[in-house]
Amino acid sequence: LLGFLPAWRLLWLTVETPFTMALVLDGQRTTGSDVRTSNVTAVMAIANIVRSSLGPTGLDKMLVDSIGDVTITNDGATILKLLDVEHPAAKVLVELADLQDSEVGDGTTSVVIIASELLRRANQLVKHGVHPTSIMAGYRMAVKEAVKFIKENLVVPVDELGRENLVNAAKTSMSSKIVGPESKFFSEMVVNAVQMVKQEAEEGSARKRPRYPVSAIHVLKCHGKSALDSELVNGFALNNSRAAQGMPTFVENARIALLDFNLQRHKLQMGVSVVVTEVQEVEGIRNREMDITKERIQKVLDAGANVILCSKGIDDLCLKYFVEAGAIACRRVKIEDMRRVARATGGQIVSTLADLEGNEAFDAEYLGHAESVNEERVGDGELLYIRGTPTTAACTLVLRGANEYMVDEIDRALHDALMVVKRMLESNALVAGGGAVEAALSMHLESFAMSIATREQMAIAEFSEALLVIPRVLSVNAAQDATELVARLRAYHHTAQSSRGREQLKYSGLDLIEGSIRDNLAAGVVEPAISKIKSLRFAVEAAITILRIDDMIKLEKKQDPAADARRMGGGMMPGM
Repeated sequence: LLGFLPAWRLLWLTVETPFTMALVLDGQRTTGSDVRTSNVTAVMAIANIVRSSLGPTGLDKMLVDSIGDVTITNDGATILKLLDVEHPAAKVLVELADLQDSEVGDGTTSVVIIASELLRRANQLVKHGVHPTSIMAGYRMAVKEAVKFIKENLVVPVDELGRENLVNAAKTSMSSKIVGPESKFFSEMVVNAVQMVKQEAEEGSARKRPRYPVSAIHVLKCHGKSALDSELVNGFALNNSRAAQGMPTFVENARIALLDFNLQRHKLQMGVSVVVTEVQEVEGIRNREMDITKERIQKVLDAGANVILCSKGIDDLCLKYFVEAGAIACRRVKIEDMRRVARATGGQIVSTLADLEGNEAFDAEYLGHAESVNEERVGDGELLYIRGTPTTAACTLVLRGANEYMVDEIDRALHDALMVVKRMLESNALVAGGGAVEAALSMHLESFAMSIATREQMAIAEFSEALLVIPRVLSVNAAQDATELVARLRAYHHTAQSSRGREQLKYSGLDLIEGSIRDNLAAGVVEPAISKIKSLRFAVEAAITILRIDDMIKLEKKQDPAADARRMGGGMMPGM
């Protein structure tokens, strides 16, 4: 019977049921091709924002927030993080870039562009009658084959190529950033920093390769001077100075106390009152308060501490005792910096001196150790340097630049480069850059699609075409003829995969300055293999997540009838 009713009668019947009626009244429902088109439009809008910032000739974006703070960057993850995105499908892409940034550190722009292109092509297939389930199955087959092809044919072990290749990978990562012209200087600094914090695998552990914890590399920003005046310090540099001028500027064989409580004159608790009958007793109370404070500080000094880092305040009375003891004390040290120092020096952060019996004590085992602590003037202020940490190696990058925007962008560029070098050393695998991997995969997947006799063939073919968006965007951003360059690149990779003895051409990529094709492995344009593999996997997962959506129900905020009545009542004239 329902099959013969007109559409408006069906809608009327639906509204009659109480559950569906509430759904229709309180929200909007978008289904089928409309919701897919809406999602693809939102995703393409996000991708188009970062598209022009891809590659060594990419352009920067200026982002101004609601209170007027300005950020100038071409880092994809930073751009998307600062955008106030409301569309739910576009938010998936923002989270995708954030995931790529935390997992790999580089390739955030390219992963967003690939995901949007996969989604756009999938939407076209759906319009031509291909079921979304077939497209998703085809994409999964394609990414599995792509990862297999990268590992078997395109990966080069880092061990064979040595330190020079680590420097080249850092240069490639920084080529699109503001430090591109000085990439040789900064890439050497980055490789040295990562190798300083090397941690060998412990005997008997499942991990065979050494680790390179980037968290042990501290970055300090001081604007002033030139970017080339940035330096790498073997040890920790804290953006804090001595709390008093009478303290020494250099302490050898430092024993560091890390305190997470206020060092100030002891005061009675709130609500406690003392009644005295004579003036001398008041003076005695004051002296006892001072003695309690002195005893606390003496416990710390008696344990052997000669450097005190406090996350809170230190008042003048306490400073007097530290000056007399010849110790360095710093106040209001960031708790994150204190955690880093504790990890590197083998110390413990102490939040109270009270022990289990209720007495106050400070054990010497809480102290961290370092060869030296000294204060040095850098730019307009002083920095505290902690050198020779025993537990884990630590180093600090002190960045200089003309203004805060430049120093912030150098910091973002170096973060990406540090992560790239770390991933290359830990995974021991690299691939040629400049669109070489994408072009090789496109040619391989094109022939792989021809071998599939099911409907997934169309999705795999579209996947292979979608990968060419990276070399195409690189060419456009470099003001080159994208159509001609991509066609020549495909021809090189077809020869590499079909002609015996020409396999070396598989490393062919774009030379964006000359507008030609070259061997990018020999030219030093290299990237971590894990960056390409993870970006493909993440892009496919994001595209499939959005492609699976065929129905969107947007609930509207429920209104309170009583509040409406009060609002209406409040607007009436008095006496009505």
